[in-house]
Amino acid sequence: MSSEEVDVREVQKQVSKIVDPEIGMPIVEMNLIDKLDVKDGNVDVEYHATTQFCPPVFALKISQDLKDNLAQVKGVKSVKVIVTGHYFADAINRQVNKQSGSQDAPAEQATK
Repeated sequence: MSSEEVDVREVQKQVSKIVDPEIGMPIVEMNLIDKLDVKDGNVDVEYHATTQFCPPVFALKISQDLKDNLAQVKGVKSVKVIVTGHYFADAINRQVNKQSGSQDAPAEQATK
């Protein structure tokens, strides 16, 4: 397997394709991207939700779309997506960034 350079322009192009499903506008045009780093085939992207109480299903869709689109870019080895400013951010980030085949602790273990 050869080491490939990731085309940062292609990464940016894939991010620009992500549309907020509720508003119908690209998240790049809405200035929601806070961080986009590409290093050694690893892509880290951080964005903020439009509002703290954006429906979780929409924030999850944006996060998953980012991860799926970026994972398709030639040379990308891993993608980590972080949403901030959302009341359900921790759960969304865990869901989107869990490793394939890994098991998260059952939700019943959470105590208040």
